[in-house]
Amino acid sequence: MASAQERKDPNKREELDAKARQGETVVPGGTGGKTLEAQEHLAEGRQKGGETRREQMGREGYQEMGKKGGLSTMDKSGGDRAAEEGITIDESKYKTKG
Repeated sequence: MASAQERKDPNKREELDAKARQGETVVPGGTGGKTLEAQEHLAEGRQKGGETRREQMGREGYQEMGKKGGLSTMDKSGGDRAAEEGITIDESKYKTKG
């Protein structure tokens, strides 16, 4: 994947844009973008979204949410799997701060 410095070079940008148009991910977090610019915007939005959610929920709530999400599968939600496997998810930590 291209570094921020590489993405600033005009010649490198053209090369990266061509790769993005072929379906390659050239920006970390830019999965799904069909152009270099689209991948940059996707990556920026994902980063800001996670930071905002962590601020809203607090550190402990965000960690609990991640634990629950990590248990989810195509067949079952994270909450269902946690209950089946006896894993405790403390949803009281999901306090909204904003």
